[in-house]
Amino acid sequence: MDDRLKYAPCGYVSITHEGMILDVNQTFLEGMGYQQVDLVNKHFESIMSTANKLIFHSYFYPFINLNGHVEELFINLKDSKGQAVPYLLNGRRLECEGVEVIDCILVQMGKRIDYELELRSAKKQIEEAYWEKDQALAKLKQIHLEIEQKQAELLEMNAVLVELSTTDKLTGLKNRRFLQEKLEEQIAAYQRDQAPFSLCILDIDHFKNVNDSYGHQMGDYVLEKLASVLKSQSRKEDIVARYGGEEFILLLPNTDSSDATAIADNLRQFIASSTWEIGSITVSIGIATFEATDTDITLLEKADQALYVSKEQGRNRVTHIMDLSEKLL
Repeated sequence: MDDRLKYAPCGYVSITHEGMILDVNQTFLEGMGYQQVDLVNKHFESIMSTANKLIFHSYFYPFINLNGHVEELFINLKDSKGQAVPYLLNGRRLECEGVEVIDCILVQMGKRIDYELELRSAKKQIEEAYWEKDQALAKLKQIHLEIEQKQAELLEMNAVLVELSTTDKLTGLKNRRFLQEKLEEQIAAYQRDQAPFSLCILDIDHFKNVNDSYGHQMGDYVLEKLASVLKSQSRKEDIVARYGGEEFILLLPNTDSSDATAIADNLRQFIASSTWEIGSITVSIGIATFEATDTDITLLEKADQALYVSKEQGRNRVTHIMDLSEKLL
């Protein structure tokens, strides 16, 4: 585990499909008063009360098995002293080196709960103050100021939680959840005013060789640098997201097939000519432009099919799904 994840401003726990803890970051250990040896190779439910185990079984497992991810599960975990600590949990199922694991991000909710309780208390005081005599006016004004401060703090905390839920922790790009929301917005815009848009799936060529030859830390470096390149080379209106592993997606509003192909090929050439610590890095790109009969699923499938052709034809190339249709004709 690299230091950024180890000391991230939120807890991280990786578990097997059966719930055994594989890894845990230092932030979670320090916040809960545990050592690595206390949790690794132990069952995640060992730090849950009976009630929370029921919540975990009735919500977490069904959703992770059905959707591959769980979002904003409120759960209490026991610290080393046996005290309940409230957390907001986001989980994602993935395959790592042939083994299915579930990565969980845990954000402590204690402060947020305290703020909400303080707000309720302050509002109650306001209601009582309105019934007091004129001399309570000064106190009432002070309570108003405290409420505004607490509301600002709560809004800020909510903004942080929203950002965490839509951001890929390694690259800083938007994640699949955010992309899905924007894709649905683009489809709605197309249905409303026929605004064209395209979607590119970009995959790093021979990325497994990078990890195998240079290690996962260098692999993470390549992913982070590529993310920076994508952000710097994209237009203001474009959506750049990490789709998973070494795959990235560019959502291009107001972009038809020819413009999307030109943008993708310019990007491919820029990446190939950039300087990388391990030598040359190239990418393969598949493109699909939305049509009236498409859905979000079919658009992604078309772009993925085009990407597969780019890979099969030698990599370091761009393929639009329309190119395949023309060849068939």
